[in-house]
Amino acid sequence: MLKVSAADQYLIASGDTPLLEVWQALPKGLFPPFPPVELPGGLDGLLKRGGFAQTFFVGSELLGLKFRSPKGHIIQAGGLTVKNVQGFDLARPFVGSFGAMGDVLEATLRLRPGRASVFLRRKGELSNLPIKPRFLWQALAHTYAFHFGHPLEVRRFAESFGGEEVGEGLDYRGLFPNGMGVGPGHLVDLRFSWADGDSRPEMPEAFRRLAEAI
Repeated sequence: MLKVSAADQYLIASGDTPLLEVWQALPKGLFPPFPPVELPGGLDGLLKRGGFAQTFFVGSELLGLKFRSPKGHIIQAGGLTVKNVQGFDLARPFVGSFGAMGDVLEATLRLRPGRASVFLRRKGELSNLPIKPRFLWQALAHTYAFHFGHPLEVRRFAESFGGEEVGEGLDYRGLFPNGMGVGPGHLVDLRFSWADGDSRPEMPEAFRRLAEAI
């Protein structure tokens, strides 16, 4: 299931929706909170891992979430209206929970407008940049950046970053035949190095109690 509201700048999609399928459904000038790449697990996997390559908190872009807890409970958190604020207490902790809180059935994401965009890569390792893009990561021998916004802002970033343009979305699923986990690997962003397998960061005690309660 995939629904896009261009007028209200949001999308609703099932957890098994591939990331590049979301990109293909978007009208020109609207952007999701993830770069044009395919990763294991689609939207469900992305939210469990807390996003990928972003320079912002993905939870702030999650308006609503419907998920199945480990105990089998169907939980609706957040939504499109202010009356649903109570749900954000569960939607935001879900982001980056690495499956401890369950599986995404349906997610509502905010879309951000931008009049221009650029997708670039250059040889070399990931490093801090004088102008920070929306998304930044390293894959094998290249650093990649995706940025959108005002045309002048995008042009300034492109001039400072250099490199070459990437023509289309990238599929990284082949790097993770056993799933995408945290550890030494060929894919690195500003949060983690991503490894083949399902390894995840250690869960804080307070978070473990929250996950067990639902």
